[in-house]
Amino acid sequence: MSQAPRPHSVASRLAALAQRLGIGGTDGRNVAERSRSLSLPFAPLPDWPAGLGWQSGPPLYRLIDLPRGALSGPVQEDKARIHAVLKRLVSSHYEDHPAVDVRSIDGLCSRTLLDSPLAGLEELSNSEHCRKVRIISYNDFTKVLGVALPGFERKTQLQLRSAGWHGARLFWDDDNHPCELANAVVYARRRGLEIVLPASIQRFELQTSVLDELERDFHMLAMPPRAWSDSAFMELLLETGMPYARFGLFNSETPESLLLPRDHPQSDAFGQGLREAGAPDVIDYLRRASKAD
Repeated sequence: MSQAPRPHSVASRLAALAQRLGIGGTDGRNVAERSRSLSLPFAPLPDWPAGLGWQSGPPLYRLIDLPRGALSGPVQEDKARIHAVLKRLVSSHYEDHPAVDVRSIDGLCSRTLLDSPLAGLEELSNSEHCRKVRIISYNDFTKVLGVALPGFERKTQLQLRSAGWHGARLFWDDDNHPCELANAVVYARRRGLEIVLPASIQRFELQTSVLDELERDFHMLAMPPRAWSDSAFMELLLETGMPYARFGLFNSETPESLLLPRDHPQSDAFGQGLREAGAPDVIDYLRRASKAD
C-alpha cells in the first residue's frame, strides 16, 4: 500500500516555489554552514530522575491535554501541524485489576509533594514532614492505613497511575494523606503484611509510531536559554522566514525545544546544522524515556 502524501505548510510550498524560480533569501547550503558555526552552550539533556513524585522527570502526561498556546512561532498553520503531532505522543487508558498488593505502591501523585527531592516512600516516612505519623503496633498500622485508604477493610478500590517512562512503578493517585500512606506501606513491607485490594490503574504510554512520525517530519532540538538572545542565531532563524515553533516541552529545568519542519529547505538545513553544532535531539531523548526500566 502506498503511503499517503504528507501535508505541507504554506511556508514550505512557497519556499519550494521560490527556490525553483531562483528567488528568495538564504539558500539551504548557506543556512547549514552558518548554523554549524554558531557558538552556543549546548549541553546534553539531563538524566531522568526517579523520584517519589509522579511529576519527577519531565511531566510527559501533560501532552495529552496540550493547549495550542503552548507553542510559539510566526505561522499559525505550522504551529497547528506540530501541535497535532505532539498531542498524540502520549496515550492513556484505564485497567481494572482485582488484586494489587498495597506494598507495590512506589510513588505518589500528591501535589503537596510536587517539588519533593525525596527518592521514595521510605525517605518520606522518615522525613520531618511526616514526623507526626508513627506506627508502633498492628493496631496503629490499621488506623493509619484507614486514614489514607478509608474502607480498605471492605476492599475499597485503589486509584493508581503508571507510565512507560516510570518503568513498572505504581503511583497512588490521591492528593490526601501522603504521610499516612507512606508510613503504612513502609510498615507493611517491613512486617511482611499483605494487604491486597482491587485497583483501577491509569496507564500512560509514549507512542513510538508517533515518535517515528515526529522524527520523519521535524527536527526537535533542545536549545540553551542563551540562544533566544544570541544575535547570530536569531538573525539566521528569522531572516529567511522559515517555519518553526518554540515549545517548553517539560519544565523550567529543561531547555526549550525548537521544532523545524523537514519539508522546508531552509528549516531542514537549519536543523541539520544545529545538530552538527551540538544541539541535543529531543526525539532521541524521548525514545530513551519510553524504554525506562
